[in-house]
Amino acid sequence: MNRVSSVMLMVLTGMTAGSAPAQIPYPEKPIRIVSPYLVGTPSDVAARLLGQKFTDAWGKPVVIENVAGASGNIGAERVAKANPDGYSLVLAGNAPMVINPSLYDKLPFDPVKDFAPISQVCLSASILAVPIASPAKSVQELVALARTQPGKLTFGSAGSGTPQHMAGELFNTMAGIRITHVPYKGTPAGMLDLLGGRLSAIFGITSVVLPQARADKVRALAVTSMQRAASAPELPTLAESGFTGFEATSWFALLAPAGTPAPVVRKLHAETVKALAAPDLRAKFAELGMDIVAGSPEQLAAIIRADIPKWAKVIKDSGAKLD
Repeated sequence: MNRVSSVMLMVLTGMTAGSAPAQIPYPEKPIRIVSPYLVGTPSDVAARLLGQKFTDAWGKPVVIENVAGASGNIGAERVAKANPDGYSLVLAGNAPMVINPSLYDKLPFDPVKDFAPISQVCLSASILAVPIASPAKSVQELVALARTQPGKLTFGSAGSGTPQHMAGELFNTMAGIRITHVPYKGTPAGMLDLLGGRLSAIFGITSVVLPQARADKVRALAVTSMQRAASAPELPTLAESGFTGFEATSWFALLAPAGTPAPVVRKLHAETVKALAAPDLRAKFAELGMDIVAGSPEQLAAIIRADIPKWAKVIKDSGAKLD
């Protein structure tokens, strides 16, 4: 190699080294994951499972902070306004991200502009169930019963603005009926009234409804996902029950504040995907009735943008309001 070639090689090597992005050391301190829900709920458990995997991988503590209230809005707002350094994250459900923008007069954050999507973590179908003594033994029989008693039947949900509430409103709209919404602070509270015959129906989370159905204490009629749930393959979907295109699942996603450095987002995404592939974690999510997704940041951003107008239409068509 001649002298000119050697000089050129040194220049090009220097340019390449100089243009390489500086590596951001992360994490260097404890990470906080906000769960906008009560301790012990499936989403809270999911956050703790994921947080433990992060701790195992990086050797840094991951603290789960429960900030419940306003259908997830309070916890989501806390992270939206946090320092965008990768140390404040939220495992948010679809309520604050895509439902509440149309249900609340004003949100203290913008789901699209104020967050850096990391990954959709998991999703779960809800189950439509009725008391074991109900004359409705199928979805169509429940619709027929509602038409003979307009406005008199009730359905319970985990609270105003939850995916279960929206499932009931979508059901009302598609069936052309009016079953009155009764919000509870979580599915377990509503299940008590269903067991006591004080509710006509419930849209509830799988992990609560399914054990009662399999014990023949309530009658499960259908699931709200497009495909049959892996945890309850014997149950038809609402789409199979005459409501083509019906889909109203609960999903949970990991997000950081907008402005979080891209290398940090990429590292969090890679570790999330790795964690969700672990057999022990997959088994625990299955026990919660949740299907693992492990999507990309771009996929999560697209889901948020698509779901906001979807639920805006359901809310407008049904006249759904905060109860």
